[in-house]
Amino acid sequence: MNNMSKNLDIEFVRNKFPVFRNPKTKDLAFFENAGGTYVPDSLINKLNKFMTETKVQPYGDFSSSIEAGNEMDNSINKIAELLNIEKDEFIIGPSTTMNMFLLSRAIKHWLNKGDEIIVTNQDHEANIGAWRKLADEEIIVKEWSLNKDSAELEIDELKSLINENTKFICVCHTSNIVASINNLKEIVDLAHKNNIKVVGDGVAYMAHDLVDLKEIDLDFYGFSLYKTFGPHLALLYGKKELLEKTKNLNHEFLSKEIPLTLNPGGPNHEELACLSGLTDYYEELYNHHFSDQTISLHEKGKAIFKLVYSHEEQLMEKLLSFLKSKNNVKLIGKSTHLRSERMPTVSFTVNNKSSLFIAQEAGKNGIGIRNGDFYAWRCLKGLGIDTNDGVIRISMVHYNSMEEVEKLIKFLEINI
Repeated sequence: MNNMSKNLDIEFVRNKFPVFRNPKTKDLAFFENAGGTYVPDSLINKLNKFMTETKVQPYGDFSSSIEAGNEMDNSINKIAELLNIEKDEFIIGPSTTMNMFLLSRAIKHWLNKGDEIIVTNQDHEANIGAWRKLADEEIIVKEWSLNKDSAELEIDELKSLINENTKFICVCHTSNIVASINNLKEIVDLAHKNNIKVVGDGVAYMAHDLVDLKEIDLDFYGFSLYKTFGPHLALLYGKKELLEKTKNLNHEFLSKEIPLTLNPGGPNHEELACLSGLTDYYEELYNHHFSDQTISLHEKGKAIFKLVYSHEEQLMEKLLSFLKSKNNVKLIGKSTHLRSERMPTVSFTVNNKSSLFIAQEAGKNGIGIRNGDFYAWRCLKGLGIDTNDGVIRISMVHYNSMEEVEKLIKFLEINI
């Protein structure tokens, strides 16, 4: 593989997103990507095409219906290739919160009174909320608590919670507040040695990398596509042999159609159809930076994310260097900018300053950041942070530029 560029071509990237050309939005320095990312032209064009040409019930016998079904199938096939999984090993649902709720309902019959599930207090409620609700049905829910001083999940603490009754461990790959990368491979290996299944939450991870689900050997893994440059949908992966044992939550089929049985009513047609626009975008990035066309879409995606990795690390180094110079700033989690240890999401509080006030002032100055608990209020409580005012969160992705970071730092220099 010949790399035609040592760095991610940020100008090429930003040209693929119409928001950076729109007079209303082009000057906004957008740093709330963990709440939802922008989408590229390739996806928007496919959505428009579907809505104007094929907005009919798919899989029929007339031309527009046939084309609608083909577009939906194309997206399923492309996403499967991108993630290096089989097309019958995942569902596309409305949100990670809903997908995890459906999963918890679909596997409930695997559990008996007194069985145990381990969840963390570092996670977003999307992953842990549904599992915690099983406590109402006499399933024991244990909390793997983060270290209050470091904000990290410690593996020895997990080991102390595991026993012969433990059936599931539900844990985030990356916290949307702390941003440290949890070692899912180590967690999965430990779990499987004890006949425990692992549910991974990749919502805060997958905008920055393509996880190899097969290599880690995850049982289930979910993430939100609208936080990874796609439409407002979410993906839930499950090993096929496990999906085949789940309870049918959909219509009664003549035959059990995995994974549709896990997805009541099926996927959103138009948004599923446009998902191949996301894989088209990754291929455009690959073709601009690399020349080898003999590798798979998954391998192309991994190559692109190596460039993303370096670019995001440079942005993080600039921002964290500034924040660490401020004695009144309390950073949450690791202070390193290294992408091998954390993702480019930075949460912090400022002594004697309201997080809400800072976020509002940033908005007035053309900078998009947010304050709050970000549906991870258990994490904030575990760290002793006021959940009413919350933290200030700055979340970057690969289309953010160094100029935008410099604009943000200039604002913060005056306002914190």
